[in-house]
Parts: sequence; structure tokens; C-alpha cells
Amino acid sequence: AEDKVTFGGEDKRRVGGGGGLDLRVRGLPRPARIQSALIERARSHLCARAGSGFRPSRVVVVAKTTRYEFEQQRYRYAGLSEEDLKQLLALKGSNYSGLLERHRIHTKNVEHIVNSLRNEKIEVRLVKRRDYDEETVQWADAVIAAGGDGTMLLAASKVLDQLKPVIGINTDPDRSEGHLCLPVRYTHSFPDALQKLYTGEFRWQWRQRIRLYLEGTGVNPVPVDLHEQQLSQEQHSRAHVNGRFQDQRSQISEPHLLPVRSLNEVFIGESLSSRASYYEISVDDGPWEKQKSSGLNICTGTGSKAWSFNINKIANQAVEEILKIGEFLMTFTNGYNESLLYSPEEPRLFFSVREPISNRVFSSSRQRGFASKVCIRSRCWDACMVVDGGTSFEFNDGAIASILINTEDALRTVLLED
Repeated sequence: AEDKVTFGGEDKRRVGGGGGLDLRVRGLPRPARIQSALIERARSHLCARAGSGFRPSRVVVVAKTTRYEFEQQRYRYAGLSEEDLKQLLALKGSNYSGLLERHRIHTKNVEHIVNSLRNEKIEVRLVKRRDYDEETVQWADAVIAAGGDGTMLLAASKVLDQLKPVIGINTDPDRSEGHLCLPVRYTHSFPDALQKLYTGEFRWQWRQRIRLYLEGTGVNPVPVDLHEQQLSQEQHSRAHVNGRFQDQRSQISEPHLLPVRSLNEVFIGESLSSRASYYEISVDDGPWEKQKSSGLNICTGTGSKAWSFNINKIANQAVEEILKIGEFLMTFTNGYNESLLYSPEEPRLFFSVREPISNRVFSSSRQRGFASKVCIRSRCWDACMVVDGGTSFEFNDGAIASILINTEDALRTVLLED
């Protein structure tokens, strides 16, 4: 069941007075008690073993688009031969032979995954990112993302069923971190992973995800898919404008639940990175605060090791220059940086204000911190709200986003021993 959302007509915490956002879940206690209850539920998941195992009958394998394939598609309509492509890449400083080699490695590992599944009499659909849709997800008992972390995020984005597992396989471990994927050894020995699934030698991990509500003016609920596109800022803005003409709902009077869930993070900011982002923010139903910054990042426990960590981490050089102590340098630095990370199963948000502007007009009382809910009201000119780096929603002046975690949206993944 979806959360029911209500609005308070006399919320005096709203900037400028008048009626304001009062996004609450009916019948539940305040955020602190909600958080305690949800963390306890998450802890019970941490101890949950797979029991009798898992044996899917139908699996969809989502294969990433390699850089070599992308360059081929990019110049397909120009009628370039393979030799022409090779010369063009050389002019750009790209190594054609290297791209082709990485493509072959990826393709070989995808074939290994598919053949391993079929040898176990499992029905398989192999799809590229552009052919991965809701019907394919509904058909499958499990989804395998064959690529890296980006492919895993894409695969997860269309899975709203908490009971359907999504498993990541790193098909190019030398060039991809694969933080969200199974240990690297299973890339080349996928039958071993299948046997552990069958016998229950693994643990389910429910990675919490962010859900988003949009309302107000300047709202366009039609997203732009960034996964298959290398858009310039102008093309990105034009894509949003085209979507607005296709869907005339520019004002939404009630909260509209977006049909996506964020596994890593949500970023809000101006499309042109050199322009300051202007917005108002409320954390955990607190007072609204006007801010200008380079944008706002709101992550999950999964995303706390990604962009959010790199925004907030402190470098050894900075600690050394501030404290002027050598022997405790690593201890202080690592201690602070580790405090930025938390479990993917913990139902909390972590927000980060990038490079806040502080003066007599704008303030930033909290540059970062944990929260149960974050609300943002846009005062931007040409802004977007990007989910997991792959789905972009227009977010301009008058739009309000309410960002929170609901444990019903948790993504079911697999943890195997290395």
C-alpha cells in the first residue's frame, strides 16, 4: 500500500507564511520513533539467511552498452566504416584497439553468464539497456545486471517488487569498480554462484531506496532517460521542454509519487554547473531555509560510498595543513571519512549541500547530516532532479520535492562470500 499524504493548511514553518507542505504517513509516530522501528526491522534482515535457497526458472540478463558499441551507434547514421571509426577515435585520442578489447572481454563474460544459466535449464532473456522494460521485469523471477555499478543501478530502477532479486555481475573487473556486484571471482566462475544460490549459502540483503513525491508549479513528471544518451546541457534542456509539451501537467496540486526508486542518490541542482542553485530546504519537518549552493545530494546507505562520500570526505593534505601533526594524520582522516558511511539496509537518508554560499541573505545551518525526510522547494531557472545519474526530472521555480525512504521499496540483492 502506498503512503497517504496530507497537507497542513496552517504550517507556519513555511517561508512567507500561508499553507505549506506537511507530508506525513497517517497512523505512524513521529520520525524519530519511525526511524527506530525501521532500523530494528533492518537489523532483523541483517541476520536473515536464505534458508532453502533460491532457484529461478526465468532470468533476464541486462547487458551494458560498452564504449565500443556506443561509438558505433553514435556514428552509425554517418555511414562510417570500421576503418573510418578507428581513425576518428584516434583523432579524439581514444584507443580503438583498447576499446575493442574491453568490448570482447565484456561479451565473453556475458556469454559465460548466459550459458551457465541455460546449462541449468533456466530460461534466459538477454537484453540491452534500451530494450529493458517493465514487461521484461515482470516476466523474470530474477534480474542479472551484466556490467558494472551503472548497469546495476539501471537494472534496479525498473524493479519495484521487493521480492524480486537483482544480482550484479562485474563483466570487466579491471576497468570497473563493481561495488554493487558479486565478488570478482564469480565473474569467471558463475556456476559456483548458482550452486550457492541453490543451496542457500548466501544472505539476502535488502538495500533501502529513496522514493520521491513532486508537487507545485514548474513540475514535469515526464523524465529524460540519461542512460543511453550523452546529452549536452542544451540538449538536456530541450528534452525536458519536449516532454512538457507531451504532458501538459505543469502544475500538480497534490503530491505525485514518481515511478522510480533511487538506490544510490538523488541530486538536485541547476543544469549549468557554473550557475548557483537557489532553493529552500526543510529537514525532518523543520523550518524552511533559503540556500544557494552547487546543488544538493541526498543518498541512501548504498550511495554513502559513492558520490556522497567524495563530496564530504577529507583529504590527508587538508588534515595535515590544519592540525600540523604527522603521526596521527591517518587516524583522524580515516575516522572522519568512515563516519560518512552506513549500512545499505539502514532506512535513513544522508543529505549533503555542495559548496554552500553563506552571507547575510543565505545560510547553511547544516551542510550535511542524517534525516528521515528532506523537502526542497526550487527557486531555480533551469534545474533538474537526477535519480541515480540516469533519470532526470525538470525541477524549476515553484516545484517541491519530498524525499524519504519507505522500507517497502527495498531492493532484494544477494551477498556471497568472496
